[in-house]
Amino acid sequence: MTEKPYIPTKLPGRQSLDLGQYQGAVARQLDELKQDRFSARLWNREPELWSKDAARQAGIRGSLGWLDVAGTMAANRELLALLLDEVLAAGFKRVVHMGMGGSSLAPLVLAEVIPRGERGLPLTVLDSTDPATILAVEDAAPLAETLFIVASKSGTTAEPRAFEEYFYQAVMRLKGESAGENFIAITDPDSPLAGSAEARGFRHIFLNFPDIGGRYSALSFFGLVPAALAGIDVAQLLQRAEAMVGACGAGVPAQDNPGLVLGAVLGTLGRHGRDKVTFMADQQFAPLALWLEQLLAESTGKQGKGLLPVAGEEPGAPGDYGSDRLFVYLRGEGDSASALDTVAGELMHAGQPLVTIGIEDPYDLGQEFFRWEMATATAGAVLGIDPFDQPNVQESKDNTNRLLAEVEKRGELPPESPLLVEEPLSLFHEGFVPPVSSIEAALDEFLGQARPGDYVALMAYLTEDAATAQALAQMRLSLRSRLRLATTLGYGPRFLHSTGQFHKGGPDTGIFLQLTGDDARDALIPGKGYGFSTFRRAQAQGDLEALRRHGRRVLRIHLGRDAGKGLARLENILRTATPEF
Repeated sequence: MTEKPYIPTKLPGRQSLDLGQYQGAVARQLDELKQDRFSARLWNREPELWSKDAARQAGIRGSLGWLDVAGTMAANRELLALLLDEVLAAGFKRVVHMGMGGSSLAPLVLAEVIPRGERGLPLTVLDSTDPATILAVEDAAPLAETLFIVASKSGTTAEPRAFEEYFYQAVMRLKGESAGENFIAITDPDSPLAGSAEARGFRHIFLNFPDIGGRYSALSFFGLVPAALAGIDVAQLLQRAEAMVGACGAGVPAQDNPGLVLGAVLGTLGRHGRDKVTFMADQQFAPLALWLEQLLAESTGKQGKGLLPVAGEEPGAPGDYGSDRLFVYLRGEGDSASALDTVAGELMHAGQPLVTIGIEDPYDLGQEFFRWEMATATAGAVLGIDPFDQPNVQESKDNTNRLLAEVEKRGELPPESPLLVEEPLSLFHEGFVPPVSSIEAALDEFLGQARPGDYVALMAYLTEDAATAQALAQMRLSLRSRLRLATTLGYGPRFLHSTGQFHKGGPDTGIFLQLTGDDARDALIPGKGYGFSTFRRAQAQGDLEALRRHGRRVLRIHLGRDAGKGLARLENILRTATPEF
């Protein structure tokens, strides 16, 4: 127990800082931002803040539409309200939003944090190529009464296009040529998705603003169309966002600007080795960290540096952590005290730097979306990184496309032979010298490469359900307690559009465990010579190739036909194999 209760010190934007020895460095960084007129120049859209390269400056200049999208979308509130009226009148009973990364994470967070409105439809977000998940979505309710949203900025992202084809053909079998009335598209102007949606007679095509990147699009049509259909009060969400826009305005002094202050903290502590941004959140607001994962990791994980978001890791005692963490506490303020206040107090008194952000109610997501976008843009400048590109994301996509082309040509993926098999586990690795005799010995040697300041990433190409989540959470605790390293968990392929950029473009501090398993059932993709099971295996194999090409420390473990049994066996091995520092 702490000797003193934890009481956050209030700053503008319900934000408080307990930074200990780093307080002075952050103050100096804020003074530099002030002298550089950073806020005014950002609002003036000056790309020189992030890059001196002329080609990149053009890309940055075309990526800053998020600065004023809340005001722009306020003018579309009536359109979104009428959309819900129309959909209800047409007899739809649920909405399935199909996208990946920036086109799906904001709707996922909104659906999980803000209660569905009285007139709103149940909203399911599909962002997994796991066949069991796709079949569950198909079986959950009649397809004729389901409205599908296909969301892709480029209109070429493989996953949502495969989702579209699968469910469009399924609805066609029920409704024939009128199947398009069950579909809505959200995409950029002139994208391939816009063209196909028009040809298929989609109910609506929402053309988003091309000067907004996917991970900065929460307050655009990508986030607000599904929100409106779920009966969420879009006007109130935008009102909270616009309040934060005002608080982060060009004329606000740097030390009073919540977004600039947070960005200065993130960037400054990142430069001092505190690059593991560890989120603690009251349960209601924990899903927000999923969106923050992509925003921070994909924006900053490049040029061998960056900020690694650590979400969903069970809070521990101060002794469980190294000296590479910055803690961010998303504190619900509806109650007088939070269960996490004790943990926050212990961390602060132990000298761990801590940022606390107060969230009064679910609609504060509007302010958080903008706060963190502004903070990420600021942190990128402090770190000397362009936060608006993602140079390594395409690499795994290209590998996947090449592997799938081989499937269509040869009928199967190129085989990979396991190094070791101990039922139900199979281990795949390159480079053990000398060869190891057991999976336990292999894991012992592999994890023995860990260094202070590293992190362990679990990359799970598995069905995302409660049992799997619990088993992986326990595995993270085992790894952290023995190694005192940060742990992350990503479900494939979602994390490929999120932390996947950091894995390959960030610092070489990751230890990667890729987990795969067999699928009991498959769902065939119309027009392809394979199903979603093969698609996902190609994504896993393509990312594995990319990590190996970058010289990352990566091990693949196949769990067999029963993922639960495989995870239980693996967790038991990790408890005994993991070396201590």
